Amino acid sequence: MKKPMRKVDQAKIRQRKHIAFRMNLLFFSIFILFSLLIFRLGYLQIVKGEDYTRLLERTEEIAVNTSVPRGRIYDRTGKVLVDNKPMNAITYTKTTSTTSKEMLEIAEALSELIHQDTKRVTIGDKRDFWILLNPDEAAAKVSDKELKEIGKDGTVSKHDIQREVTRLTRERITDEELNSFTDHELEVLAIYREMMSGYAYSPQIIKSGNVTEEEFAAVSERLSEFEGVDTTTDWDRVKFSDSTILGTMTSQIEGIPRSHLDYYLARNYSRNDRIGRSYFEQYYEELLKGQKTIVKNVKDRTGRVIETKTVREGEPGKDLVLSMDSELQESLEELLAEKLLEMKKDPRSGLLDRAFLVMMDPNNGELLALVGKRLAKDEDSGRWEVRDYAYGTFTSAYEAGSTVKVATVLAGYSEGVLSVGDKKIDEPIYIGGTNPKRSLFNQGGRVIVNDIQALGRSSNVYMFKIAMSLGNAVYRPHKALPIDIAGFDRLRNAYASFGLGVKTGIDLPGEYSGVTGTETISGKLLDFAIGQFDTYTPLQLAQYVSTVANGGYRVAPKVLKEIREPSKDGETLGAMLQETEVKVLNRINNTQKEIEQVKKGMQYTYYGPNGTAPNLFNGASYTAAGKTGTAQSSYYGDDRSKYGMASVNLTHVGFAPAENPEVAFAVVIPYASTDRGNYRTQGRAMSEIVRTSLDIYFDLKEERAQINVPETTNPKIDRRFEKDKEEDEE
Repeated sequence: MKKPMRKVDQAKIRQRKHIAFRMNLLFFSIFILFSLLIFRLGYLQIVKGEDYTRLLERTEEIAVNTSVPRGRIYDRTGKVLVDNKPMNAITYTKTTSTTSKEMLEIAEALSELIHQDTKRVTIGDKRDFWILLNPDEAAAKVSDKELKEIGKDGTVSKHDIQREVTRLTRERITDEELNSFTDHELEVLAIYREMMSGYAYSPQIIKSGNVTEEEFAAVSERLSEFEGVDTTTDWDRVKFSDSTILGTMTSQIEGIPRSHLDYYLARNYSRNDRIGRSYFEQYYEELLKGQKTIVKNVKDRTGRVIETKTVREGEPGKDLVLSMDSELQESLEELLAEKLLEMKKDPRSGLLDRAFLVMMDPNNGELLALVGKRLAKDEDSGRWEVRDYAYGTFTSAYEAGSTVKVATVLAGYSEGVLSVGDKKIDEPIYIGGTNPKRSLFNQGGRVIVNDIQALGRSSNVYMFKIAMSLGNAVYRPHKALPIDIAGFDRLRNAYASFGLGVKTGIDLPGEYSGVTGTETISGKLLDFAIGQFDTYTPLQLAQYVSTVANGGYRVAPKVLKEIREPSKDGETLGAMLQETEVKVLNRINNTQKEIEQVKKGMQYTYYGPNGTAPNLFNGASYTAAGKTGTAQSSYYGDDRSKYGMASVNLTHVGFAPAENPEVAFAVVIPYASTDRGNYRTQGRAMSEIVRTSLDIYFDLKEERAQINVPETTNPKIDRRFEKDKEEDEE
């Protein structure tokens, strides 16, 4: 007997039927959707395919850069040192589909409207132009037989064959054929070569700077007739200072030098962009160059531009404010040039050809003046003329003489071979087999001097004895002086902490660190201690004396003071974006007591009873501290025929006011005299340079205070950790 179905079983059957219905409905829906999708894709590909392909080709976009004004350069008082001069320009932009024939036609038409200088046309340009104008005659330059001979090797590509044919054709163009061009044809060629030198979709200047108003107007009126031609504004860099550290730029013709091409192309430059070539213009290229206008060219399938869209408006480069005071700089340049010519009149100054003066704020590293002058004979008149050599302040190095003795004393303190107030006997030093080594002020006696007097009177022997201690030497008169060569490293490392013999960190390219002596005999260690071994740049000397002046901090010198938004009128400074920070490189390993002791020795130079520059600052409204120096050297200047000749370098470093330094200076006059025993005339000139330069600085400061010129707020050294150091010393 069949059992009746339970209600539960009936419910399960109904549920299975419902699920089956829903699944069938889902599959049917998916089938319909896929059918619609396939139908739509077929419609797009078959019916609308060509239309969309044309639309895609039409909207292909190419980014193109156009020029903008470069950032201005100001001095610390807001005076413009480098500006931009707007000038009319005519440009041409070719596309990937532009033919030589089309460009030649445009060049022909433009030659009727503008005058183009033909000086830049080369022999190679003429050959290419002759081939373009005379295709049949050019083809006949290479016979069919020669053509077959070139291509007989089946491995030679068509490109290589054509290159060889072109080479032979160009070589066989005669001088008569090259000289057959008329003046008008040469002018067309001059225009054509500029058009050809550009890259696709990159505007190329055809003529700039000397475009007359008539030419500019004539071309502007007919732009619709000349596809790719445009009239625009170009910019020329104008300098209001002769200082070479401002740097130079490449020309539009030169563009990016080949040696730097990859570097700049990787940074979205165009090949014909003008860039900073040297010094400040080069170092701060990224800030000065600005942001170019970016446009996108919409092309059709033939490559013809049918629409141009501006994506981003260009921005002028950032304006940069230098730490330098142009009025101070110009006054010091005149002073140095005058004294250099004056010194050159001395019969013993046959090797003298340059002089340097650096002024900086010892508290923040701001360079107030970088002055370098070099003598050269005018070829026409035969007279000496003074040329700017400011970059020589950090690219050339010289023996500094006694000016380094402050560092020698401080090295003695830090190395534990000298204590504050130590006295030593100044007496001739006799090392077996060599001439006596002595101080200038004491040729044969025995004079007791302490550290202050040793600096103020410039005792060589005091420094010799420090060097002996650094080299663990035992001095016995008229005997050999064995030393531990580690003494060279101890002294050189101490000097480096002041910035001597190492790069200063200046924000300009091409800095030179000087020459490091390699001999390790005992006499050279003694010479080293009085500045007669390694060589130092004038800027290193300024950093060194600044380190002493500010209490022991070696601060990187800087030329850039502020970065500002572009000025709207070129006169009023834009909003300040950033003030360059004070960069402390290190602190010397000396206590404040030791530093103050050497400062007293530097004041003794001017105010002590036996100082090397007595009465130099008599009557001055300020006090000063400094150190004089002379060094026996050999000439290695511009005249190679005189290389190696004996001479004397004069140096002088210092700071003022002595009690609260705000300006440090270094003066270097290499090859001042050929007479190592008599250089009084040059010495007087050096003293006059030092005194007059500080007078100029303080007079200028007072003058500005009287007319209420606001003081610039300058960042100073962060001394927050100084208190902790002093507590550790105690």
